[in-house]
Formats: sequence, structure tokens, C-alpha cells
Amino acid sequence: MMTVAPAPRVVSALEKVRPGVSLPGEKEARLSLARGECEGAQVVLPPGVSRVQVAPLALRGPGTPLEASVWREEFLEVKTPSNSQGGTGAWPDPLVPVEAPRKDTQAPLVLYVELCAPKTQRPGTYQGALKLDMEGAPAASVPFTAEVQPFVLPATSSLPNSFGISLYSIAKGHGLKPESPEAQTLLRDYVTALLAHRVSAHGMSMEPPPVRFEEGRAVLDFRAYDAEVGPFLDGSALPSGARFTTVDVRDSKAARTDEQKAAYYRAFAEHAKDKGWPAQLFFYAKDEPKPEDVPLVRAQALRVRTAGKDVPVLVTSPLDEALRGSADILAPTLNCFFPRPGPQTCRNVVPLQTLRGKLAPNVKVWWYQSCNSHGCTGGPAKDSATEKAYSGWASYMVDHPAPLNRAMGPLAFLSGVDGELYFDTVFAYNTKDPWKEVFEFGGNGDGTFFYPGTPAHTGLSRHQPVVSLRLKHLRDGLEDYEYLQLLESLGERAFAREAARRLTRSGYEVELNGGRWEQVRREMTARLRQRWNAAEEAKRSGVHPK
Repeated sequence: MMTVAPAPRVVSALEKVRPGVSLPGEKEARLSLARGECEGAQVVLPPGVSRVQVAPLALRGPGTPLEASVWREEFLEVKTPSNSQGGTGAWPDPLVPVEAPRKDTQAPLVLYVELCAPKTQRPGTYQGALKLDMEGAPAASVPFTAEVQPFVLPATSSLPNSFGISLYSIAKGHGLKPESPEAQTLLRDYVTALLAHRVSAHGMSMEPPPVRFEEGRAVLDFRAYDAEVGPFLDGSALPSGARFTTVDVRDSKAARTDEQKAAYYRAFAEHAKDKGWPAQLFFYAKDEPKPEDVPLVRAQALRVRTAGKDVPVLVTSPLDEALRGSADILAPTLNCFFPRPGPQTCRNVVPLQTLRGKLAPNVKVWWYQSCNSHGCTGGPAKDSATEKAYSGWASYMVDHPAPLNRAMGPLAFLSGVDGELYFDTVFAYNTKDPWKEVFEFGGNGDGTFFYPGTPAHTGLSRHQPVVSLRLKHLRDGLEDYEYLQLLESLGERAFAREAARRLTRSGYEVELNGGRWEQVRREMTARLRQRWNAAEEAKRSGVHPK
């Protein structure tokens, strides 16, 4: 009896395909995306396939063809789980070029296929087929259908955010000198990749503009600074026109006295205003200040405020009487907002609305993830109550389910927080070979969203950033946030809040079933399409929609 070779399977992007784990799949991919949105699907190739060649995929429909980007998922061997929700063994995370040499030929061969619709894309149905020439199985063709919706997501994130990145870490990870032209180009590539995923960066080269002081005025030379940061602030870095939502003020050692520092900050703010950059400036005070750091933070805040109101001071701390009045942007960790039974993992847990009542009206509240969510030691805690306290939280860890990686966007909408901070995206480049492990601060991937795409690893001729599956999930969560914001703007606030609650009831109560996430997205899409079309028809007829 003749046996039929198994066909490739399409698996939801909300699942993590691991060796030995059976997941349901489909014969074809069906995606829905707004104009201005990117959506992905995973194609799992049959067992025994050692290599694959992928023909360019373009979906054709009523408008310009939608061209797909395709990567191969590489696996990271996790030695110490982040906590009880993680696990040892191979986890998918780096998205490498399809033609890159395979390091583990025993792991599944999985492709991540992504479609992006520009805001000018004509709505409608687009179709095509992913053609695969596989070594170890017959050639195959996977049908793809994409429904481009009429509504449009903004290119720039509606939720302010700021994620750290460092030229010096990137150079170290790639074995380059930081001052080399190649490293400078690579920094731009990394930051562009962040912006393409709706993420703004702080740090970068960390070089402040040169300054001299004349009669109490600070005169800054912004030429190098503008060349580095300007394209991300003026919307020229990407064809979409996406911009940073935030930008950090780089302190200068050349400004020595309080008067010089105030003049320097004032000049920085005036330059941003003159350039017409809409991004939120901020001064990052001493990170996670200890009690002995309180005088420093208070002095920093006083100096910055002497320059005027255009440079808010960001302080990463729970609500603390010793720091009262020092922060214009207060950023506690995620676990400081949600009281839960058992041990608390934040020294002062205050729900957001209560926190706002304890702060001055002009103070904004951001949040950020840390090891206070997943545990700072690695592995499950010995005490079950402690382990429970560190479980369930929205998480950017490699060995946590995809919905946890995606949850921060819907959670931000539901809570009403003003922004998100994250300390680094290339931290492991400083301490280890990220291709072997990214375990830091008790978690796999804490502070690291990229892998160094050196020619030796990718097989390509030049260095490039290798993005992670987690960065895609983070982006998808920010797009969820845009859906919810758009629903609210179209008069569907109650519907949007109920949809968000079905995904993220609290910071530690996240829906883990990917199918339920997709169902909520379908319902949001249908409601948005209905509301958007009604609004557009009303504009044409001159009647205000009900």
C-alpha cells in the first residue's frame, strides 16, 4: 500500500512549536490584518525535512500584491526554566534567514511567514501559495489567504514606550569595534527593527551632544546626535512614517555645575521643540533607587526641573514617600499594580487608580516587567506559595507561552497605564553567547530580544540583527492595543473593555488558550469593520453616525 507523505501544517502564531509537542494544524493559512498591521503564521514542515528552499510569496488581490517575509525558527536550549510555567529543552525564538545553516537537524523545521499591509493597501481578499522545495520530502505548496480590513492602524504606537539598546553591547555581540562604520550601521539596523515592531529605543550610542557654555547658555552641537536619532523622530526611518514615541535626554559630563546642567537640559528641550519632534522627552533618573540613592534622585529631579517643564523626570520605583515629588513619570514594576493572595513580590502594591489618587495630577504612570514577575533566581521556587506569586504574569521570557509574551498591550488598555519601559533588548550580548543561552536575572530572555546575526551564524555576507519570536508577540500585543483604542474612539468603549478582559483579567491572569485570543480578535475585527464602514459612509453623506 502506497503511503502519502505528510504535508506541511499551518500553526497559529499564538503557539510555540517545540520538539515532541503535538499541535493542531491546518492545510492553509488564513490571516486577517488591518491596513498598517503585520500578521504572521507558522508553517511546520514534515518530519525528516533537513533543508528547504522557499520561493518568493506575493498574495494578489484588489490592490498592490502583498509580499511575504519568511524566516526559519531556530531553537534555544533552555537549561534552567524561568519558573514553573517554563521548562528545560528546546524553545523556538531566533528568526533566522531560511538559508542559514541549521544547528539542530533533529528539531522541527518551522517557518515564520509574515504579511504587512501598508496603510494605503486596498482592502479586500488576497491569495497566493507558499511554494516549498524540501530536502527529505516532496515539494509542496501551502495556500495563503489574507483579508485586508478597511480600518487603519497608526504607524506610530499610541502607547508611549521606551526599550533600551546599546551600541556597545551590539558591537560586543558581533565582535566589532563600537567606533567602526559597520557597528554604527548595525545600530541603525537594530533600532529600525525595534521601530518596525512599534517600539521606541533609549540609549543607542549613549553619546551626548558636545556642549560649551557661553554666558550661562549651553551651546550644543547636535549634528552627530541628529544624524543618529533624527530619522527615528521625524518619521523618515521607515516608509510607514513611524516615529519614536519617546526620547531620553543624554546627560553630559561636560555640564559640571547645577547651573550648567540646567542650561544643558533646557537647550536639549529647545532643540527638540525647534525640530518639531512630537516624542515625549524624559530624563531617566537613577534606576531602581535604593534608600541610600534617594538624595541623588531628589537632586537629579531638582536640577532637571530648574530647566523648565519640558523634560519630565522618570523614576523607576513603587510609590515611595521618600521620593514623593521627584517623579514626573513614575514607573513601578508590573507586579506593583495587582494585589494577589499570598506573598507580594512588590514592597508597595497599589492598584493604578489608587496610585493616581496619591500622585500629583500631572504625574504620568508607566510600568515595566522585571524578574519580580517571573522570579529572580530561576527555576520553580521551593515554596509553593512563593512559586504561585511568581507565576501567571505577563512575560517576555523565551520559555513562557506566547499569550504571556503578547499580553502587555491589552493589559495596558484595560488598566489605562500611560506607557511601558523596558531596560534592555541586547543585554545578554555583554555576558554570554546568546545563541547558547539568554538566561539573566532568573529568566530566559530577560533584557534580550535579539540575537547577533553574524555572517558565521547566518551564512550571509554582512552582520544583521536577528529578531526573536518574542518581539513579534510584543508587536502583536501593541497592535491589539491599537484595535482596542480604535474601538473606543468609534464609540465601542464597553465592548473594547470586555474584549480586553477576556484576554487579560489582571497582570497575572492572562488567557493562555491561543484559540480564544483568535476568537476575540475576530470579534473585534468584525465590530471595527462595521463601525469603520458606518463612519466612512457618514462622512460621505454628511450625517453623524449614531
